[in-house]
Amino acid sequence: MAVTSASCHFLALPKPFIPSAAATATAAAASFDPRSTAANHGGPDKPSACLRPGSSSSLRHLGFSSALILRFPPNFVRQLSTKARRNCSNIGVAQIVAASWSNNTNPVPPPSAAAAIDGPLAAVPLAADADSAAVVFDGIASPPQTADGPKAAASASAIFSSDGSLAVHAGERFGRGIVTDGITTPIVNTSAYWFKNSNQLLDFKEGRHTSYEYGRYGNPTTAVLEAKISALERAESTLFMASGMNASVCLLSALVPAGGHIVTTTDFYRKTRKYMENELPQKGITTTVIDPADVDSLTAALDKHNVSLFFTETPTNPFFRCVDIKLVSELCHSKGTVVCIDGTFASPINQKALMLGADLVLHSATKFIAGHNDVLGGCISGSEELISKIRLYHNVVGGVLNPNAAYMILRGMKTLHLRVQQHNSTALRMAQFLEEHPKIIRVYYPGLPSHPEHHIAKKQMTGFGGVVSFEVDGDLRTTMKFIDSLKIPYNAPSFGGCESIIDQPALMSYWDSPSERTKYGIKDNLVRFSCGVEDFEDLKADIAQALDAI
Repeated sequence: MAVTSASCHFLALPKPFIPSAAATATAAAASFDPRSTAANHGGPDKPSACLRPGSSSSLRHLGFSSALILRFPPNFVRQLSTKARRNCSNIGVAQIVAASWSNNTNPVPPPSAAAAIDGPLAAVPLAADADSAAVVFDGIASPPQTADGPKAAASASAIFSSDGSLAVHAGERFGRGIVTDGITTPIVNTSAYWFKNSNQLLDFKEGRHTSYEYGRYGNPTTAVLEAKISALERAESTLFMASGMNASVCLLSALVPAGGHIVTTTDFYRKTRKYMENELPQKGITTTVIDPADVDSLTAALDKHNVSLFFTETPTNPFFRCVDIKLVSELCHSKGTVVCIDGTFASPINQKALMLGADLVLHSATKFIAGHNDVLGGCISGSEELISKIRLYHNVVGGVLNPNAAYMILRGMKTLHLRVQQHNSTALRMAQFLEEHPKIIRVYYPGLPSHPEHHIAKKQMTGFGGVVSFEVDGDLRTTMKFIDSLKIPYNAPSFGGCESIIDQPALMSYWDSPSERTKYGIKDNLVRFSCGVEDFEDLKADIAQALDAI
C-alpha cells in the first residue's frame, strides 16, 4: 500500500516485483533530477530511504533480493509522467533510462537480471489490444495495420455514421497500435524494429507474433493513416506510398502480368498514360484507350482481349468526364477483369468507388486528402487479397511514405470533410458564374447540367469537387495575360489544397508535346482552376477583374 507524508511518497513492494516502464523511467530519472540531491535527502552522512538507481539497493531490487521502498518528492511521478508524455517518444524515454545508468558509478545490471524482468532495456514501447483497449507492456513495436486495421476500421464505421467523424477518429480512437495519452498519433521515426530473441523473431516470421520488421515494410504512424483511409473508403485494406504516381506504377506492375492487356480512357493524368505507353510495352503489355462514356468500345475490348485491368479516373483530368462505375464494374467482372478507379478529384468524401462495385480505388493523397499543398503521398484501397499483392511488390521496389509525411496527412485529414464541403460549394458557384460570363467559351464541371456526364455524377457523387476547367475567349497569349492578372490563386501544378491554384495545361503539362495537345483536346486557351478555401466572393471578384483585363 502507498503511504503519503508531507515530503515523500513511499511505496512498499513485495518480492518479487516486475517494474513497469513508467516506474523504470521514473527511478532512472530520479538520479539526475535536481530535487534528488543529497541536500534533499539528508546529506551524504545520513543515508536516505529513497532508491537511487545504480546503487546497491537498486541492484538488489533488480535481483529481487528483498522488499523495496521507493521514495520520491511530492508529485514527482505525476510530473515526470506528464513531461514524458509531452516531450518524449517511447524511444526517448528509453534513452533517459540508458543515460541514467551510464552516468552512475555502479555497473549496469547483469544480462541475467535484465532478462529476468523483461524490463529496463525493453519495456518502454507500448501495445494495445484493439478489442479491450488494455495497455500491454510488451517491449515490442505496435501491431501493424495489416493485423488490426480492418478490425479498427469496422469498429469505427459501426460507431460513426458520417465521413466527417471517420475523418477525425478512424484508425486512432479505436484500434491504434501506438498507445500514449496524446490525442494525436505519434511519429515513429525508425528504420528497423528489434526482437527480444530469436524465438520471437521466428514467431513473427510464422505469424504467431505481431510486430514490424523493417521500415520499408511498415510503420506504426503510417498504419494509422492506412486504417483511416480504409474506414472512409469502406475497404478491407489500404497501402500508402510516397506519391500518387508511385501508387499507379505499383498497381500496374503488381496486377498486370507480362503479355496482359489494359483498358483506359482518353482523358487521364498524362504521366500515368505516358507510363502505360512507354514502359508497359516492354513487358508485352498492350493498352486500349476509349472515350470515358463509350461503353460499346469497352465491351468490344473485353470481348477481344483478355483484359487484366480497367483503370481510369472519375472525374477525369482535366475535363472531369465521369465513368459509370457500377456499370463498368459489372461489365468487367463478367470477364474477370479487375476495376481500379482513380478517385483523386472526388476524394473519399464525394465518391466511394468500392461501394459502387470497383475492386480498387487509388488517390494522390497530395491533393484533397492531405489538403495543404505541403506533402506528397499516394494510396490504394481495396480487398486484402489485391492489396497484399501490391504490398509484396511495393516492399521490394520501395517508394515508402515517410512517417513525418504520414503524420502531416493525418493532421490534414482532420478537416477533410470540412474542406471538401467548402471546395464543393465554391467550385459549383464559380462554374455557374463562369458559364454565364461573356469572355468564357466553355466550362467543364460535373455539377453543371451542361456537362456530358452530369447525370452520372449526380448518381454516384455526393459533391462535384473543387476544380473547374474552362476555355477563355482568346489565344495562348490572351489566356496567359488572364492568368497573370489574377491576384489570389497561385500559378502552379497540383490542386486540392487550401490555397487556390490555377494553371494553363498547354503550358504547365503539355508544352513539350504539341501532338499530344491536339490528340487529347488540350487547347491553348484551356484553364484549370482549383478553388481553395478562400471566400467565394473574393475569388469571384479576382476572376472578374482578370477577365476584364483581357
